[in-house]
Amino acid sequence: MAKCAICDKGAHFGIAVSHSHRRTNKMWKSNVKSVKVKVNGAAKKMYVCTACLRSGKVERA
Repeated sequence: MAKCAICDKGAHFGIAVSHSHRRTNKMWKSNVKSVKVKVNGAAKKMYVCTACLRSGKVERA
């Protein structure tokens, strides 16, 4: 699973509890995209989460 290069956000793990209270292991995946980003004037491909894209922490190439 990919991690965000900006905020280091990745997958989260826990236990899902059903209505009958049966517990199973669960993985919540974060919304991470592979995008071209400007780094020091040059275009570079990175994994960035959509929260960082929307907040303007990253400038697309």
